[in-house]
Amino acid sequence: MAAIEATQATFTELISSSQPVLVDFWAEWCGPCQMMTPIVHELSDEFAGKAKIAKVDVDSNSELTVKYGVRNIPTILIFKDGEIVEKIVGTTTKKELQDRISKLV
Repeated sequence: MAAIEATQATFTELISSSQPVLVDFWAEWCGPCQMMTPIVHELSDEFAGKAKIAKVDVDSNSELTVKYGVRNIPTILIFKDGEIVEKIVGTTTKKELQDRISKLV
């Protein structure tokens, strides 16, 4: 299962979920972002029904990058009830993301 492609139009509703929501801010041209893509998609499968996993293309959704202070990519934000509870800038391991999501579900 692929991650949800979030946009400016769908973002507020997406993060308002009572489930944790992991959002990967990325771009097609970003090498480190490409390294994170398979991990994000695997997490989408692993946490199906327990957490939402989404991606935001920073080139297409610049309003969101400004609103959430995303200055470097990849940046991963984890929301719970509409609030940011975790922020990870740069690449990280699948285990690190699993641990951070697991403590919220």
